[in-house]
Amino acid sequence: MLRDEQIRLLKGLIHYQESGTNVDAGGIIQNPSSTYTCEERFEKEWNTFFKNYPQIVGMTGDLPEPGTFFTREDFGMPLLATRDEKGNFRAFANVCAHRGVIVENEAKGKKVKFSCPFHGWTYNNSGKLIGIPKPDHFGEIDKSCYGLTELPCLEKYGFLWVHPSPKGDIDLDALFDKRLNDDLEAWGFQNLVLTHEEEYITEMNWKLAIDTFGETYHFSVLHKDSLFNDFHGNVQMFDTFKRNARLTLCTRNIDVMKLEPEEDWHICKGAFPVYYFFPNIILNVSGEGIILVREYPLDNSPHRSVSKVSFYFWPHVIENLKELGIDPSNIEENDTAQANDIHPYSGFGEIIRDEDYVVAAASHKGLRAGTLDFTTFGKNEPALHHYHNTYREALDLDPLPLIKI
Repeated sequence: MLRDEQIRLLKGLIHYQESGTNVDAGGIIQNPSSTYTCEERFEKEWNTFFKNYPQIVGMTGDLPEPGTFFTREDFGMPLLATRDEKGNFRAFANVCAHRGVIVENEAKGKKVKFSCPFHGWTYNNSGKLIGIPKPDHFGEIDKSCYGLTELPCLEKYGFLWVHPSPKGDIDLDALFDKRLNDDLEAWGFQNLVLTHEEEYITEMNWKLAIDTFGETYHFSVLHKDSLFNDFHGNVQMFDTFKRNARLTLCTRNIDVMKLEPEEDWHICKGAFPVYYFFPNIILNVSGEGIILVREYPLDNSPHRSVSKVSFYFWPHVIENLKELGIDPSNIEENDTAQANDIHPYSGFGEIIRDEDYVVAAASHKGLRAGTLDFTTFGKNEPALHHYHNTYREALDLDPLPLIKI
């Protein structure tokens, strides 16, 4: 994040915290319950947001060196992502050109060749067909016409984008604006190292998972014995970047930081930025690394979803953990003061799973009961105002009106 932006955000948080005020959306909005439960709406979401929209599928740290790969099946397209021998990020439909079989079944690893388990057709990590068994029996073919179908992809700011359609386009100037591009460029996320990944499957609409990250109003109640010890609840800054946004949370460390000279301030000393990349990505940033959350529907249903949660650390943090004998890939299991000193939000994943998603699933159950026509977002929840009106705009729905209070 650019230096001037860090100072602006920190001063804004200090003002809110000291004055007992908060960011104000100017009123409340009422969001129809059908947003989360309507089958017809879900079909439109799936086609608009997942099958025909650029997807963030991971970070540079997911493909740390040439020859590494990973697979995904999150948005209707079996994906094979590779880093080729030149170090370039490539993306392909993980579908054999012979009979349509899934070529690679491992989640991730290091390979320079991928062989179909059906007949052994073999591809390199640039997607080219390089061998078929018994070509004299099968018949001579032009191998250049039988490579893996390549998908549009882009590596920028440490993120890996893929478009699910071979004819799709990834235009960051259209998706983001210059302020967000400059903001992300300054972080250096391409240097982060992936340590571990988790999946949380929940009986709820995928947007309810996103909503849980949209305010800190609930911290003093739901997280009274966890996050509330580290954060000033109901104190935040909020900024929008086209369809994307950034919610900046206020940590209790700001109480110490604000006593230091301003030249020593850093955003991660007193704040916790949370980025929303439309339509389904949450990026949580701390001084130790990031937690990338990707939300997807499951079972072709509005009533079930999965959160794919990936943890990345800065290289120096990993070295510090190793010096303490702590396994960075199992940080969630290290309930020690030393681990907490190095990564104070080491239990963040468990809190999401065991607190946020439990009440979000309860909310979905309540909404399905049909007794509530709408949910209400307060004036202190502008991220939810923005997200849901942006969502509606993308689906050609009328915006939700602001009700002045």
